[in-house]
Amino acid sequence: MYLCKLPFFFFVALVSGCTRDHAFHRPRSIVKRQSAPLVPLTADETVLANSFDNNTLNEWNYYYTHGAHLAGTNRTMAQWTADRWAENGFQSRLDQYVTYLNYPVSHSLSLTYPNGSVFHASLEEAVLMQDETTSYPNRIPTFNGYSFTGNATAEYVYVGRGQVVDFEALVNLSVPLEGKIALAKYGGPFRGLKVKNAALYGMIGCILFTDPGDDGNITEANGYAAYPDGPARNPTSVQRGSVQFLSTYPGDPTTPGYPSKENSPRADKSPVVPSIPSLPISYAEAIPLLRALDGFGTPGSQVNRTNWVGGLNVTYSTGPAPGATLSMSNVMRDAITPIWDAVGIINGTNQDEVLVIGNHRDAWIVGGAADPNSGSAIMVELSKAFGKLLATGWKPRRTIVLCSWDAEEYGLVGSTEWVEEYIDWLTESTIAYLNIDVGVSGRSPSLSATPELNTIATSIMKKVLWPTMPNETLYDAWSAENDGEVGVLGSGSDFTAFLHKGISSLDVGADQGVDDPVYHYHSDYDSYHWMSTYGDPGYHYHAAMGRYLTLLAYHLSNDEIIPYDLPSYTTALRSYYEDLRATINSTSTNIDTSELAAAINQFEASANEVMVLMDQASATDDAALKTTVNHKLRDFQRGFTSAGGLPDREFYKHVVNAPGIDTGYAPTTFPGITEAVEAGNSSRATEWVRRTSLGIRRAADILMIYTPVQVS
Repeated sequence: MYLCKLPFFFFVALVSGCTRDHAFHRPRSIVKRQSAPLVPLTADETVLANSFDNNTLNEWNYYYTHGAHLAGTNRTMAQWTADRWAENGFQSRLDQYVTYLNYPVSHSLSLTYPNGSVFHASLEEAVLMQDETTSYPNRIPTFNGYSFTGNATAEYVYVGRGQVVDFEALVNLSVPLEGKIALAKYGGPFRGLKVKNAALYGMIGCILFTDPGDDGNITEANGYAAYPDGPARNPTSVQRGSVQFLSTYPGDPTTPGYPSKENSPRADKSPVVPSIPSLPISYAEAIPLLRALDGFGTPGSQVNRTNWVGGLNVTYSTGPAPGATLSMSNVMRDAITPIWDAVGIINGTNQDEVLVIGNHRDAWIVGGAADPNSGSAIMVELSKAFGKLLATGWKPRRTIVLCSWDAEEYGLVGSTEWVEEYIDWLTESTIAYLNIDVGVSGRSPSLSATPELNTIATSIMKKVLWPTMPNETLYDAWSAENDGEVGVLGSGSDFTAFLHKGISSLDVGADQGVDDPVYHYHSDYDSYHWMSTYGDPGYHYHAAMGRYLTLLAYHLSNDEIIPYDLPSYTTALRSYYEDLRATINSTSTNIDTSELAAAINQFEASANEVMVLMDQASATDDAALKTTVNHKLRDFQRGFTSAGGLPDREFYKHVVNAPGIDTGYAPTTFPGITEAVEAGNSSRATEWVRRTSLGIRRAADILMIYTPVQVS
């Protein structure tokens, strides 16, 4: 049942987000599939796997989800994390940065109908008697991080998902945009880009809402009760989140390219934060706004845009409706304030080879049971597992670094500032970064990585049982959900800064499937009660995902030769090249990509040579050759980031993949070329064929084995 709502309060940072948009996975095939047999564990692997305890995972998740931990507001939780790692044998500390954040002060939204009557939105989520943290007096208001302080009153237009193509569709339909307020539904591009696009088209405010049509099969329309009485979406749930322009650059908006310290110079933040106010609302409070547009403008069914029409009983007409006006206010408090990254280290025998594993700790809400604290709980349990292995006398071959990031939700701030501070050491030593953000929000495994990690990442899955069906491995479940294809990294979580400094990266978690209970992303209902009742009762998926991440970290930190599969990278490059040619051929642009094809061939030759040497080093047990091979495997990614940053967003340096300029999350491959082609800029596309080829050739050069000339 719902209790009466508490009034809006002024949030004060006395106590104490991932930016990846949630998308559910498709249903599993009902066709019987070939199962991968469970691979037996070694003695060390058995120690690690048996260290995972569902009860302590529950305990860690309870701790993280019962105290507000908005970015920059809970140093105690950062220290608690470092203390747990220290108990398990890690040398732990807090790294502090002094960053620009903003916090909510007040907000309001009302709809005035043509007849003069007024609907006042509460902008609150219902307090639920069954879910105790929804009633905490210090619960955090609904708001957008980095949002603009301002007021707007105007007629409004429904803009679909708020992509540039959506706005262009409205322009082609002669829907007036200038001086109006945008009403956009979540999904598709990162929310900050929806606000950015609205401003670019002359709009003066933006309202964002979650549509139950994006929730899969578990909806009230399909007969399921809403949370807390059932697994469907609570109608009052609101998705908070950052509106930074993530595809331009992440991190502190006032210190681009350098770490945020007490006396750091502060740059103009306007290139990456909005210039118009925005507010997130629930679908319950979006319905009156959408319904007031019914019969005005173009009906949603005639707009001819993907996902324009959602699951509500409205026409999703564009509007505007003459005389129907929105009045919105958003007041934020700017702050230059400390944030804290917890860091834990186990030194390896090879000090020049380092594995970094990270999860962010901050959340938009008191809870955050899935995002991010399912991952946080797993990280504590992972440290316990390695502590038990250390107690047997084991020591890793490579240094292991654990990181608990602060302020990820605002724009990957804690991880970006840390990478900027330690970039020299990271470049010289880091073999890979492993990221777990939303460790468990459902039962559908998700994996994205740089391609050299694909083989080791999927083979470790065969060592872990997945709880969904008896004797099913994680590999079985993942392969069924994803057709055996590892995803391409875009952005939206803390791997971003590592990837674009040329460090091999991986992101893993378990997401909501279409038949899983609805995960209330960035809502008060992403709570301990929801997780324990619907998300992962018994914490079985937490344990399985934790075992997987721990076993993967063990092999990357301890195998004599770093277990990379370079031919997998060649295969990926050729696939991306085919996609690029298809993009070019779909336009009237004629771009010569023969230089890029030659660079891929050069990479393939160097990669194959290194794989031969890997086998030779193993067969001969040649320590010097193993070191040579390992350093080439560690370093080759640096070549992909050596050709300069992408146009107008220099932070993103990886020539192979980057977040799309109009997506923020989703990846674009060969982004410098692809986006120039799509923009019709053939001269820029030609320039980026050269630059991309240069990056690939430099990666190939790093892999090349130089044989000394024998002088007779």
